[in-house]
Amino acid sequence: MAALHLDQYDDVEVFNPRIQASRASRNGRVLVTESLFPNYLFARFDWRTSLAKVRYGRGVSGVVHFGERWPTIPDSVVQHLKEWVRQAPPRDRAMELRPGDEVTISVGALQGLEAVITQVMPARQRVMVLLDFLGRLSSVELESGSVEKTES
Repeated sequence: MAALHLDQYDDVEVFNPRIQASRASRNGRVLVTESLFPNYLFARFDWRTSLAKVRYGRGVSGVVHFGERWPTIPDSVVQHLKEWVRQAPPRDRAMELRPGDEVTISVGALQGLEAVITQVMPARQRVMVLLDFLGRLSSVELESGSVEKTES
């Protein structure tokens, strides 16, 4: 939302790196486009003349700063990131799962239940989860693609 609105200003250049990711859905795996850095984007502007406009822009919750210092990112770094995003293959969210992660089961009879991963079995593309089901803790083995990491 913020990128869309800031991009309308002639004196602000916006880069919101987005990538494709494979996610579980009730209809199986789907390819979605999501922000590489959720809730962050890159904006090039003259801070002396446009900081207030950017800071209070629609959808903007703040501009990263350290005290009175506003960081800058070299053009070469942003260009490298643009190139990487352009060439990045879709990533499988299931590969990011680790023991201790809180997840929500997204398919099947247990859909919507929350659980904690106790074991990841990448060779079998499965995970063992611990969940509270009917008032007792149960361990269940599921396909890794049938759970989504709970966003904190």
